[in-house]
Amino acid sequence: MVKKILQLLFFVGLGVVILKLVYDNQNTAFQEQCRLDGVPTDQCSLSDKLLHDFSTVHVGWLSAVVLAFTLSNIFRALRWQMLLKPLDFHPKFSNSFLTILLGYFANLGFPRMGEVVRAGSLARYEKLPLEKVMGTLVIDRLMDFVCLGLVVGLAFLLEGQTLLTFLSESGSGGEGSGHTPILLLALFVFVAGIATMYLLRKWLLTLKIVQKLLKLLMGFWEGLKSVFRMKNPPLFIAYSLGIWLMFYLQCYFNLKAFDPTAHLSASAALMVFVFGTLGFVIPSPGGMGTFHALCIAGLALYGINGGDAFSYANIAFFTIQIFYNVVAGIASLILLPLLNRSKEKEAAASLGSSN
Repeated sequence: MVKKILQLLFFVGLGVVILKLVYDNQNTAFQEQCRLDGVPTDQCSLSDKLLHDFSTVHVGWLSAVVLAFTLSNIFRALRWQMLLKPLDFHPKFSNSFLTILLGYFANLGFPRMGEVVRAGSLARYEKLPLEKVMGTLVIDRLMDFVCLGLVVGLAFLLEGQTLLTFLSESGSGGEGSGHTPILLLALFVFVAGIATMYLLRKWLLTLKIVQKLLKLLMGFWEGLKSVFRMKNPPLFIAYSLGIWLMFYLQCYFNLKAFDPTAHLSASAALMVFVFGTLGFVIPSPGGMGTFHALCIAGLALYGINGGDAFSYANIAFFTIQIFYNVVAGIASLILLPLLNRSKEKEAAASLGSSN
């Protein structure tokens, strides 16, 4: 119990620290811009700007964001049922859907804990073996990993020139120079890392950790091949693509909801989506802080100033991660026992009769 509390405090603290650093950095830039514009310090507050920006958001677009996220969860629930069917498990759609929402809610406190909560809740209410339910989530996440790779590749195919131009301007002291020594460093480290691994590939293959990693990757590959052994793999792939299309539309609709970002194109939204998604990959509660930092970096590619980018990141974060996931998570906690009351009574009756 103490270990779990310490883990919770660590991850929440990590998210808060990152968010505080992002806020301080943007506040410094905002104050400097106010100084250049001749705006008095007492009339230049980033928090006031944030509140004002929230009040100007277009509710219709945010409703579309909520709808897209809901559809992504419906597709995920249907895909999960397909994974469970070969095991002769046939959970109710309501249980599959609500336990997914409960998993997102759990991730707000414990990063990566959502999968355990999701599987454990379904196993409990459907009376299924936990280890087998957990096994299906390996393929579930594997497909997400594949889809993320496709999205990243598509984004760089469509918007790679924008990134290269931005990095070029950064290197020559142009308009983007204040934003990204970090991006330049990340690109250098990535290229250097790939080159080093290629040159040392024979030696690396002798290391136990590399052998374990390769074994894990082979396991992923076997899991991926199992998708094509399903009765209806095209439908499974369609659900997977549908999930990630809805994720992308969330980003696109969020950009449309906020006037300073509403002009960005669909392909630009794809690049911002990639940056923001990578922010959720880094362990912090619901992507707090990491999502904000990478969203700001992504929007910098398109000339969106730090203050507006910070507002956009908060609007996107609060709409789904705080408002939707908290409300939906609490609703799931209430609805799951109610919808499964008959099963609970049957289990209790059978237990009583066996005694």
